[in-house]
Amino acid sequence: MPGKRKRQRQYDLDFTLRRVFGKPSFRPLQREVITATLDGEDVYLQAATSFGKSLCYQLPAVVDFGITIVISPLLALMNNQVAALRRANIRVETINSTVSATERQRIIEDLQCGHPRTRLLYVTPEYCELDYFRKVLRTIHCQRELARIAVDEAHCISEWGHDFRPSFTSLSFFKQDFPDVPIICLTATATQRVRDDIINTLHLKRSTLKTFRMPTSRPNLHYEVRFKSDLEDHYPDFISWLKCVHARRSENPTRVSQLTSQNQRVDNVPGIIYTLFRRDCEKLAERLRSDGIGARPYHAGLPHSEREDALSNWVANKEGYDVIVATTAFGMGIDKENVRFVVHWQIPKSFEGFYQEAGRAGRDGKASVCILYYGREDRDMAASMMRRDKDRRPSGASVEAYGKQLMNRAKSLQALVEYCEATNSCRHKTIARYFADEGEVPCDFACDWCKDARGLVRRKEDPVRGLASEEWCSTQREMGRYDVDYE
Repeated sequence: MPGKRKRQRQYDLDFTLRRVFGKPSFRPLQREVITATLDGEDVYLQAATSFGKSLCYQLPAVVDFGITIVISPLLALMNNQVAALRRANIRVETINSTVSATERQRIIEDLQCGHPRTRLLYVTPEYCELDYFRKVLRTIHCQRELARIAVDEAHCISEWGHDFRPSFTSLSFFKQDFPDVPIICLTATATQRVRDDIINTLHLKRSTLKTFRMPTSRPNLHYEVRFKSDLEDHYPDFISWLKCVHARRSENPTRVSQLTSQNQRVDNVPGIIYTLFRRDCEKLAERLRSDGIGARPYHAGLPHSEREDALSNWVANKEGYDVIVATTAFGMGIDKENVRFVVHWQIPKSFEGFYQEAGRAGRDGKASVCILYYGREDRDMAASMMRRDKDRRPSGASVEAYGKQLMNRAKSLQALVEYCEATNSCRHKTIARYFADEGEVPCDFACDWCKDARGLVRRKEDPVRGLASEEWCSTQREMGRYDVDYE
């Protein structure tokens, strides 16, 4: 009988995956993670951005009894996932600052009714600190309807993490009050120290904890650092590269036919460009549009309707919405598989942030490019911003905790600077070393060092001549440069 129930559940998982989530099959380890949480195990999952971590708590919420509480750090991340689940006709709710009092009351009444219709509830860690909400959770638990707790972006728990949020540390409440309720925590970016912090803070027992760690390696991503001069504009280099990609598509009849059969436009190469500042975001999007590229800005200072319009049309591959130029808050939780490039216009604030953002390219497993423009002026500016932050300790954060966070940020930024300036090792292997990933790290010429080590040294020594130079372009053509349209 137990074996029969197990076979039936396996069938239900596959059926639900296809029918509800529209996916043909599980990715490696997804089934094992889902089975563990359905068995009531506490789970730690660390996997790259393309893994599909959210499915590991969303699918169990659909096939299992009770409510799954999802703790998420960003409203944009919550709203994106809630919208996607509602399109799949899954009963999901969120309580955050954008929800009206009337709507909040309706949700709370459903949660406490004894047989709630809600399958997933998304909340912020700050909301979990409220005594009122904790009382609601105790009611749900008493009614045996609290199925599991999912802690998304779990690296925010650690003071050594790149996105530390003090409110995340209060999530220890769940194991203290509901020791029988399984927790699944998920992250793409965690060093060994951060992993230990997550496990200790959530009071997870190492002896029974199911740990799943996927390799950091993304062999379909081509990592490249482009050295820029502090005195020269690097926009001509980028627009030249992008137009070359467009030209290669349109000049290849086989590729044109293939894209047409997939209802994709030949002149649409979806991508994300990350900038540090809002002013760069809007200016760059405007420049791209003047050159015939459908680009839209995305940052917190824009009206909500404008951001929603940019996001929804970009995800849908609508004409005029090919490239999103965004600040770093963009992208978390967005399930768009055909992002062919991610560009960092300046050096990001942390190594973890760079890896997470670059990982939004090539979620479909096809070749994609991750370009980081690096100049020493940007490096010095990032260090200067960090020094200014020392005097901006947020309210509620202790001096010691904030000091640890700044120290970790400094180490992370230094590691990223070393990644940019290195001309003697594979980019994929450098990333794996940072995250203490001891697994195999395939590259197969999918980074600028493995592709052309001597050329990389020359470009670093002379960035003005290296960017968009005839010699550089000619060399890449001869070598069969990594093509974002490779199938």
